[in-house]
Amino acid sequence: MFSQMQLVPKDIPLPLPLPEWLLITLLVLSFLLHILFVNLMLGGSILTLWFERQGLKDKRYDSLAYQVAQTITVNKSLAVVLGVAPLLSINVLYTIYFYSANALTGKYWIMLVPLVAFVFLLLYAHKYTWKILEDNKPLHIAIISVAVGCFLFIPFVFLTNINLMLFPEKWGEVSGFFSALSLPNVLPRYFHFVVASLAITGLFLFYYISRKSFEFEEELPGFTKYELQKKFYSLGFGATVSQFLFGSVVFITLPSKGVDWDMFWFIATGVSFAIVAMVLMWKEITGPVEKIGRYFYYVVGILTVTVIFMGTGRHVYRANALEPHQKLMAERTARHIEMVQQAALEAEMGLEAEKDLPPGEKLFKQYCSVCHKLEDRLVGPPVTEMIEVYKDDFEGFKKWVRVPGRKRMEYPAMTGFPQLTDEELKDLGDYIFEQ
Repeated sequence: MFSQMQLVPKDIPLPLPLPEWLLITLLVLSFLLHILFVNLMLGGSILTLWFERQGLKDKRYDSLAYQVAQTITVNKSLAVVLGVAPLLSINVLYTIYFYSANALTGKYWIMLVPLVAFVFLLLYAHKYTWKILEDNKPLHIAIISVAVGCFLFIPFVFLTNINLMLFPEKWGEVSGFFSALSLPNVLPRYFHFVVASLAITGLFLFYYISRKSFEFEEELPGFTKYELQKKFYSLGFGATVSQFLFGSVVFITLPSKGVDWDMFWFIATGVSFAIVAMVLMWKEITGPVEKIGRYFYYVVGILTVTVIFMGTGRHVYRANALEPHQKLMAERTARHIEMVQQAALEAEMGLEAEKDLPPGEKLFKQYCSVCHKLEDRLVGPPVTEMIEVYKDDFEGFKKWVRVPGRKRMEYPAMTGFPQLTDEELKDLGDYIFEQ
């Protein structure tokens, strides 16, 4: 299947720190938690920009944008903290694949850290200059616009990198980020992710303004609570419906190598739960005013189950897609370990054999054989030339070995061996001059 063996590297022959099933569970669950707050961060930023722009014509929306903006930095902090566990888990489980993808996407992967830091600073600048820049709305909106633009770019890099992990057979063809971006499934997954962010944020904002502790009339004058509840519920419903479209495209564009019935049933079960949630959401939107929210926690619970099934299905696909390559890599690693062990055994046997060598020959093998052969030029002149020059000048031989110079330009300068004793030099000379 893989024609180039360089695409099948040796694995790191170290045991996992935890049972594999536990690491996989941690990876799936911690990633879903992390991505939840990433969704809220991105969705909140997009809606803040949208509402603040609407606020240029209708001041009510400026207040709404302000309330949504207050949630972004909190969700950002949670997204960062919860991102540590899945990052560590994927590093442990898929070390070769993750770092290979990192290297192939190059500077775009590395730039994520400073880019994310830059966006976070923009979010704080936007949040804390709301009153200061009240009379300079174009500048204030420009700040959140740049932040949203960066937030929309960052998932491109991340999804490209994660997607590239699944295609080790393509590593030899990829020549950077934009090359990897063209691989199957990246763009559908990207749009699916953005729409999911809007769906989750719509439901979150429904909860946020429906809290008993939220002083609605004071914080959002000009709106009725039902008006915004219905608006955010409708956003969650519409974005969830759109996910069926984008999710179908994601599934269709998945390379078949990772698709099996286990993966299919996980996804199908998740879709079934999502349909139930959508029915309840529709009843909320079209039902009586005073009844809105009665199914909210059922909807959240059902969608949570949906997400868990979807996340598990994605992991099954990843495991299936990488299994052939992992088998080849395991075979190559086993052969490598066998070769290392054989080399160590041969070296040990060679050391045992050297115990019986004369002291002069051992010294020659240790210090001289790297550069000198008996009759042929290697790095330096052959032993036969040494004999011609120093056979009747042992003192000159000792002096030259300890503090050599350079007699001929066609040979590199020799390294000195001042650590050798007179006795060792005598043994070495006896061996050389007897050749």
